[in-house]
Amino acid sequence: MRWKDGRRSDNIEDRRGEGFSGRPRGFGPRIGIRGGVGGVLVVVVLLLLGVDPSLLLSQLEQPPMDSTPSSHQTTPYASDHPAGQDQLAEFVSVVLADTEDTWTQIFREHGKGYSDPRLVLFSGATRSACGLGEAAMGPFYCPGDQKVYIDLAFYDELRSQFGAPGDFAQAYVIAHEVGHHVQNLLGISDQVQSLSRRSSKVEANALSVRLELQADCFAGLWANRAHKARNILEQGDVEEGLNAASAIGDDRLQRQSRGTVTPDSFTHGSSAQRLRWFKRGLQSGELSACDTFSAERL
Repeated sequence: MRWKDGRRSDNIEDRRGEGFSGRPRGFGPRIGIRGGVGGVLVVVVLLLLGVDPSLLLSQLEQPPMDSTPSSHQTTPYASDHPAGQDQLAEFVSVVLADTEDTWTQIFREHGKGYSDPRLVLFSGATRSACGLGEAAMGPFYCPGDQKVYIDLAFYDELRSQFGAPGDFAQAYVIAHEVGHHVQNLLGISDQVQSLSRRSSKVEANALSVRLELQADCFAGLWANRAHKARNILEQGDVEEGLNAASAIGDDRLQRQSRGTVTPDSFTHGSSAQRLRWFKRGLQSGELSACDTFSAERL
C-alpha cells in the first residue's frame, strides 16, 4: 500500500505510555457479549474488528466525557514506545487522514457535512465515553465521544493469531471502525440500538450482523474511492483486505474456539458474508451499494 507520502491526520490522540490501569469510578459496567456466547469464545469474539460498545452493553450509563486534554500528536512519536510502533502509528495517522478526505467528499456528494472522528492510540486500557476500553476488546468505535480506539499491539494478533498480515489488512481495521463513525453520523447506529432494545437476543444479533457488514462495505467503499483519487493500492493489497475480512468471520472463530458453529449467536457475520460486503463496497464505490438492512441475502 502506498502511504508514506500521504497526509497525516491531526485527529490523533496518543495515550500510549500513560500507564492507566484499574477501573475509574463513574464508568459503565464491563463490556460483555450477548447471545449466550461463553467460555473461551468470549475472549475471541472480543478481538473481532468493530466491536461497538454501545450495542454490547446491556445497560449503558453514559459517563462524563474524558477530561484528559486532547493531544494533536504528530510524528515523530515518543521514542519509548514498543519497537516498530512509531512507524505503525504514523501509518495509522495517514490512513485516518485518507478516510477523512474520502468521506468528506462522499458526504458532500450527498449534500451533507462530514465530521472527522478522533483516533486514540492506547496501551492496555484507557477511558472512553463508553466505559473502560481494554486491549482485549480489540479496536472499537465509541459513538459517545465519536472516537476510534486501538491498541497497536492488536496488529500483532491480526498477523499471528488471525493469519492476516500486511499493511492493507491493517488499513482495513481503521476503515471498518471509521465505517461505524459514518453510521453514527447518518443515524443508523441509533436506529439499530433502538430496535435492539425491543428485540430478542437472536433478533438483536441479526441487527448487529447487518450493522457490522455495512461497516465492512464502507471499508471497501473507502478503498475504492481512495485508490481512484490517490492511487494507494499495490499488487496484493486487495487480497490482504479480503484475507482479513475472512479471518474474523464469526463462523471461523467459533469453529476454531469450540469446534461448532451457532449462526444465531453471530454478531459480525460469517467469513463469506464479510468477504461479500467488503468486495461489494470495493467494486462499487457507492454509498447506496452498502444498504445491508434492505438486502434479502447477506
